[in-house]
Amino acid sequence: MRYLVTGGGGFLGLEIVRRLRARGDEVVSYSRTKHPAVEQSGAQSVQGNLTDELKLSEAMRGCDGVFHVAAKAGIWGPKADYAHTNIAGTRSVVRAVRAAGISKLVHTSSPSVCFDGRDHLEADNRLPLALETLSKQSVSAYAWSKAEAEQLVQAAHGPELTTVILRPHLIFGHGDPHLLPRVAMRAQRRKLFAVGTRTNRVSLCHVTNAAHAHVQAMDRLHPAAAHAGQAYFINQTESVCLWDWLDQLCRELHWPTSRGPIPLWLARSAGALAETCWSGLGLRGEPPITRFTAMQLALSHTYSMGPAQRDFGYQEQVDLAAATADAVRWLREVDT
Repeated sequence: MRYLVTGGGGFLGLEIVRRLRARGDEVVSYSRTKHPAVEQSGAQSVQGNLTDELKLSEAMRGCDGVFHVAAKAGIWGPKADYAHTNIAGTRSVVRAVRAAGISKLVHTSSPSVCFDGRDHLEADNRLPLALETLSKQSVSAYAWSKAEAEQLVQAAHGPELTTVILRPHLIFGHGDPHLLPRVAMRAQRRKLFAVGTRTNRVSLCHVTNAAHAHVQAMDRLHPAAAHAGQAYFINQTESVCLWDWLDQLCRELHWPTSRGPIPLWLARSAGALAETCWSGLGLRGEPPITRFTAMQLALSHTYSMGPAQRDFGYQEQVDLAAATADAVRWLREVDT
């Protein structure tokens, strides 16, 4: 089989590329820049922009399916930038898939598309998109843009193109360039502050499990499949008490544990003030806190793996204990 992976040089994309190559599939990685690890895996590397439909369709020629993983992530930045990559880019991918005559598309999204400012405990794929909340409150340009992208993929599903949407939550593991290094930086500077009551539960997702879910969903995707045209949360089957888990990592690494807690109302207010300052003064980088991150750190957001297990036979590859041990090993490597 032959597949194209957008963002094949990224954290999740590269794991998908490696997984496909390990079983003998031909793989094309489509990214803005060249990634040596992609070529080392034996995959073909194509450089291009997500909105270049002609180049996309040329790179897709001869493929049996497409994994659309590439996205602009982050907690801060101009809304237009997120719209360009995540909305216009997804629209271009869908059009290119059609132009190339490909019948299967697995789209990577995020649970943040359902974020409505409330606790979610063991939510499943009946949880609706929170488009109204995300667009009106403007708490996260990333979440808003990914929700809009999901609608494009859902609208594209039909007789000629079968789609499925996966929403991995807080991907971590060996090679993590985002979640764990942020924790490390804040903990070592004694700036890891707990928000809320410290009792919120959160679902995490080891990168191996996220990649496995993508490949398995693609393998079993056809027009009559139970998961065709649907969206699924992907995470560890066991959730964690967020601040207990983070403190466990810190203790094992001999770092200061989290401080606080800071009440959610105060953290949200600080986030709103920081956003105003960064926007009004044109400050570089991202604010130390935003309203969205304050709520994410304080609220519970756990998701049921029942639908994925039922509809496309998902089976967890790395349990929580092994995933946590891998996180500790990775943080030790980063810290040395």
